[in-house]
Amino acid sequence: MADQPPLGTVLRGRCPRCREGRLFAGVVRFAERCSHCGLDFSRYNVGDGPAAFLILVVGAILTGGAVWLELAISPPFWVHAIWIPLGLGLTLGGLRLGKAWLLAQEYVHDAREGRLSP
Repeated sequence: MADQPPLGTVLRGRCPRCREGRLFAGVVRFAERCSHCGLDFSRYNVGDGPAAFLILVVGAILTGGAVWLELAISPPFWVHAIWIPLGLGLTLGGLRLGKAWLLAQEYVHDAREGRLSP
């Protein structure tokens, strides 16, 4: 079993094995493999866990913020458009972090689909 990757490795989107290569090929799309050590990222499947969790968290933050803003200062309706870019940023940033953390945990615990790890 490998050492736990440091939080900075996950935050920067780096490979959990060498901590140098890029984990992502796009904003939230994993690369096929690490450009530095060659670790095959396609072996890992993080599923929909990060997305499902973010629906709840980001939805609560945005709804709470919109209700608070409306009750506190009752701004014109167009002011609530601020929630669109904020929601997009929280979702993409959170999805990237969640996927990186789950892939790192799968690597650390040698998790494989259809098999229990020892």
